[in-house]
Amino acid sequence: MSALEAWRLALGWSRTEVINQIGAMYRADGLLPPGLNPSMLCRWEHGTERPGEEYARMLARAYGLSLDRLGLTRPTRPSDHTLPVRYGQWDHTRPCPWWGEGEPMTTAAGLPAVRESVHLALLADPGAGAGVIEAAEAAIEHYALNYSKHPPSVLFDEVRRVRELLADPLARDMQSRVDLHRVTGWLSALLGNLAYHLDDLTGAQVHLGVAAVMGQRVGDARLTAWAYGAQSMTARSRGDLAAAVALAQRGVDTAAGPLARAQLLGWALLPAVAQQGRTEDADTTLAAANDELAADPVGWAPGRFGYDAAEHALHQADAHLVLGRADQAAATAEISAAACIVGTPGWASATLLHAQAEARAHPGDAAARALDVLERVPAARLRSTARTRLAALATAVTATSTAAVAELHERLLALPDPIDPHGRPATDT
Repeated sequence: MSALEAWRLALGWSRTEVINQIGAMYRADGLLPPGLNPSMLCRWEHGTERPGEEYARMLARAYGLSLDRLGLTRPTRPSDHTLPVRYGQWDHTRPCPWWGEGEPMTTAAGLPAVRESVHLALLADPGAGAGVIEAAEAAIEHYALNYSKHPPSVLFDEVRRVRELLADPLARDMQSRVDLHRVTGWLSALLGNLAYHLDDLTGAQVHLGVAAVMGQRVGDARLTAWAYGAQSMTARSRGDLAAAVALAQRGVDTAAGPLARAQLLGWALLPAVAQQGRTEDADTTLAAANDELAADPVGWAPGRFGYDAAEHALHQADAHLVLGRADQAAATAEISAAACIVGTPGWASATLLHAQAEARAHPGDAAARALDVLERVPAARLRSTARTRLAALATAVTATSTAAVAELHERLLALPDPIDPHGRPATDT
């Protein structure tokens, strides 16, 4: 039994009474009560989630105890603490990072240092020989594996600068430099995905188009197939479902290997046919993706260009939601969120999808779940996909009059745009 649950039972309070106590304290401070509900408190007591910093302080105040005695202090991070090799396989027996405070997910100096190393390699070898290509490939791997650890606007700027470094040597020898075409294509793929997450659909279309062309030019099936899948995602966001299906199918046909085909089926084709309302085709596509996964001898792969269990469950849940299967969507989204580290973009997407699925039956809980995301994830780290889900959720619960729903609307009105009218990104706080 956790300290948080033990102290509540010692005081003889139900979870509802704890929530009422916290609500009374907010009202006494002249504030609207937060969107706390019994299911959130249950998850905190059982350790499947941690309360955000503000909720932790209010719990301590309600119980009249310190954060330490309630077990709500930030856990000590062991010296050998590292992220898992593959996303979705976090060892929950080890302390989980509390993203709301303390050191950031990665150091801000890490990104420019990678770019500077590529620049130094070019200064030593202006012709962009093997050493430069190796440095560029290492940079791409670094960006892909750490994609979710930086605000999209920050990572976009760094990737663009590295691609810019390679433009001159590529221009001097356009015909024979297969290696330069390949790394430039992968950098363009990253830029396209980042533009998409910044809600720049036209920019994403341009960058992803370049990635597909580069992949075709050098015969890189993995790059080409992935670029088609990302283009399908962008077309879907524009509402062009026919193009989304065609691009996704082109990606499936191009993909080499079971895992790559599973990714294109689950990430690109499944949501496209689901949005067209083709229930039978969606089920067939999902079954095909599962068969490809079962046939892959290795399994999941990490990184922005990889595919893992959490992402597969997320796309499956999204298809269920679009097809009107709210209960299946909620259950599968919960599986996806549980496979992610709390506070990461993947966790945010799965949690918000879960909220969308329960919005009709439990609008107060859905709003509270969304508020939990807004508390844990800074505005600069909210991708366009998360913002779209938040807007859809706010619309779905707007007819419900609860404190959580009212607070959600207020928080969304105050949420800064990812990029302001002057081109400045939201502050990462």
